Amino acid sequence: MSTGAIAGIGTDLLRVERIERIHARHGDRFVRRILGPEEQVVHQRRQARDPRRGILYLATRFAAKEAFSKAIGLGIHMPMTWSRAQILNRPGGAPEIRLSGPLADWYAVRFGQAHVSMTDETDMVAAFVVIEALPPGPHSKEDIA
Repeated sequence: MSTGAIAGIGTDLLRVERIERIHARHGDRFVRRILGPEEQVVHQRRQARDPRRGILYLATRFAAKEAFSKAIGLGIHMPMTWSRAQILNRPGGAPEIRLSGPLADWYAVRFGQAHVSMTDETDMVAAFVVIEALPPGPHSKEDIA
């Protein structure tokens, strides 16, 4: 259910070469730190087909998680961690944010639906996230405070 009220907005713009440099230095350790388990599977498939597609996937997910962390007002601080927020594609291809662990619990009592949009070019990626407010009711943050 959509409330129409916006609780947060976040955006991130990132040079792909930054992710390339970090990936070249740290390899799979960086991938495991940034991507959740389901994202890692997608990344491996894309990386195997074309290393450039793997880097762009990693860069767009990095930017989307940065934008999400800004929209919820935490930055990358607990309970927000890179791997607890996965950006996966619905069957039709649209991206969605799936949360897990303590981040999912923390988010559920504070916010409604999250919307994410990502784009990539040869040298840049961008992400934009809009967080809806919770609909009025027993789970809104006013009732928890």
